[in-house]
Amino acid sequence: MPDAPDASAAPAADATASRPPRPPRVVIAGAGLAGALLAVMLGRRGWPVTLYERRPDPRAAGFVGGRSINLALSVRGLTALERVGLAERVRADALPMSGRLMHATDGTTTYQPYSRLEDRAINSVSRGGLNLALLEAADALPSVTIEFDRRVAEADLEAGRIHLEDGAGTPRGEATGDLIVGADGAFSAIRAAMQRTQRFDYSQSWLPHGYKELEIPPTAAGDFALDPHALHIWPRGGSMMIALPNRDRTFTCTLFWPLEGEHSFGHLPAATASDAEITAFFERWYGDAVPLMPTLVRDYRANPTSSLVTIRCAPWHHEPETPGAGPRFVLLGDAAHAIVPFYGQGMNAAFEDCRVLDELIDEMPETQRGDFSRLLPEFSRRRKPAADAIAAPALANFVEMRDKVGSRAFLWRKKIEKLLNRLFPKAYVPLYDLVSFSNVPYHEARARARRQDRAAAQVAAALAIVLVAVAALAIAGLA
Repeated sequence: MPDAPDASAAPAADATASRPPRPPRVVIAGAGLAGALLAVMLGRRGWPVTLYERRPDPRAAGFVGGRSINLALSVRGLTALERVGLAERVRADALPMSGRLMHATDGTTTYQPYSRLEDRAINSVSRGGLNLALLEAADALPSVTIEFDRRVAEADLEAGRIHLEDGAGTPRGEATGDLIVGADGAFSAIRAAMQRTQRFDYSQSWLPHGYKELEIPPTAAGDFALDPHALHIWPRGGSMMIALPNRDRTFTCTLFWPLEGEHSFGHLPAATASDAEITAFFERWYGDAVPLMPTLVRDYRANPTSSLVTIRCAPWHHEPETPGAGPRFVLLGDAAHAIVPFYGQGMNAAFEDCRVLDELIDEMPETQRGDFSRLLPEFSRRRKPAADAIAAPALANFVEMRDKVGSRAFLWRKKIEKLLNRLFPKAYVPLYDLVSFSNVPYHEARARARRQDRAAAQVAAALAIVLVAVAALAIAGLA
């Protein structure tokens, strides 16, 4: 493969109206889900886009399994895909899940729908399959070029360049453009360069848990071994296993266990635990699943244990020190706001980043769409509060899924939420519905849910007072 092209010969972006605007040149670091979708959006505008990806071309090499976590595609992600005409194609390969099915240690199950509206479902999609669809759509656009086996080794923020190398660490040139997008994941090289600048805020928080993938294959008759229209959860208090269906009738199972402790990866080390110990542990905690997992021991040993992190940073764009230079670097997706996967919103939030950025371009006069000094700060301002707002519920939902979903109190609370939504469909909408089945910005959804909960608590308190008063009057009457 030839060295990565250097776009430095391109003239600097000119946002003035004194001459016809030329399409801005865009460099995107990272051809994962967010980077590939943004390449499609900008490429459809006729903007020259070069997409750099550190992995080999997955269309030839195949995706590396064992650390993907199946994805839950909901309204926000579908809205972004609709913008580029890919929603129906992706939906055709997805499996709708209308609720959770909890598996107790004794094998009994409890079903909890996601919404009181029966037609509402989140969609189980394969990360690899979705990424392939996006890459194919990007590669079909004449203005998009994809360079594989090219990772960003360093970003020169002031010069507006990225330095590239291949998988062996050999330098492979540099690239520049009018806009350089860091869609290179939670360990973004572009964000790392921004972290070394003044007044850039950054934090990361690791969960004391890791995750590992397993698999449930089809039955001998070729059918799904479990209900394919539910997200299956084995909640075990502090740890859990989940399973999401795939089109090939397999289920991708994911263990979310502490790294240390009794029910943990440290307690059952894949490298040293015997086959009998692994089997006995799963029979104790996930007994109804073990007969469905003929490759359990092999998968447990072979697949890696990966970590879970929440990342926050600000601003998402870089303002160069050179007077008049204007920003040209921007972050999105996990590079800007990695979150844990327990609300199913990591991909959806990243796709929403792409949609909002594309909509902001539309909002600008056509002659000013290359003026990133206006576009990028507005993108940071608009998306940062939303990304911060979904991080906390994602963490809270982990506690809910592993500790609470099997409790009667939790299930009754969910029933009350649905009853209130049925009685007052416009005034009371559960937070889960606002997050998964609408495009209401995350921070606005959380604020609305808090207002609703306060109002519901006040109504409940008033009803309690009325009931006590009625009971007191009845007792007094009997006396």
